[in-house]
Amino acid sequence: MEAISKAGSAVAILASDGVLLAAEKRITSKLLDIRGLAEKMYKIDDHVAVAVAGITADANILVNYARLAAQRYRYAYQEPIPIEQLLHRICDLKQGYTQFGGLRPFGVSFLVVGWDEYFGYQLYRSEPSGNYGGWKAAAIGNNSPNADSVLKSDYKIGGTDMKLAKTLAVKVLAKTLDTASPSPDKLEFSSITLVNGKPEYKVYTKEDIEGVLKEAGVEKKETSGDI
Repeated sequence: MEAISKAGSAVAILASDGVLLAAEKRITSKLLDIRGLAEKMYKIDDHVAVAVAGITADANILVNYARLAAQRYRYAYQEPIPIEQLLHRICDLKQGYTQFGGLRPFGVSFLVVGWDEYFGYQLYRSEPSGNYGGWKAAAIGNNSPNADSVLKSDYKIGGTDMKLAKTLAVKVLAKTLDTASPSPDKLEFSSITLVNGKPEYKVYTKEDIEGVLKEAGVEKKETSGDI
C-alpha cells in the first residue's frame, strides 16, 4: 500500500461515448528512449486496457497474466473475454498471494477499463487484496483522496462525454500534481472508443495531449526535461 500511495497518480473516467485513462508520467528525462514506452498504461486486448499504480515489476506479471488469459479465452470461444470475467481472474490470482506464508501480495492497484457487448463501457478499480468494484470515475496513486474529491464534485452522471472527461482528467491531474498548468511531457492519456462498431484502444501522442490541455484551458508549459 505504501508503494501505491507514493506512485504517480492515475485516473479513469467513464463517458457516454468511451472510457478515458489519464496518468502522471514521472520519467521525463530527455535521455530516455520513449519508443513504445507506456509508464503506467497497458493494452491487454483490443477491448480492454489498464492503468497501474505501485510496483511496476509486479504490474508486469499481472499484465502478462491478463494478456494470456484474454488470448486463451479468445482462442477457446472465438470472442473477446468479458471485462469483469477477466478482472475476476486477475483478482483471484491477487487474492491467492494473500493466503500463504512466504508470499507477499502484489503491490499494485489497477484501473481496468474496456467495452464488451454485454455491459458496454466499463471501469473497475482493483486493490492488492483482490477486492474490486465498478466505478463511474476513479483514481489511484499519489494524492488519490484529492483526486476522488474532485471527481465526486465535478463528474456528471449520464452527462459526461469524452470531451468533458478529458477536461475533468486534466483538472484532476493538475490537482494531484499541485500545479495550474501541467506539462504534456508529464502526462499520459489513452482511451477506448467504438470505431465502426468495434472497440479501439488509442494512446495519445504529445501533440494530442497538447490539444487536450488547450481544450481544457491550460497553457502550454515547457519543462527542462530533468527527472
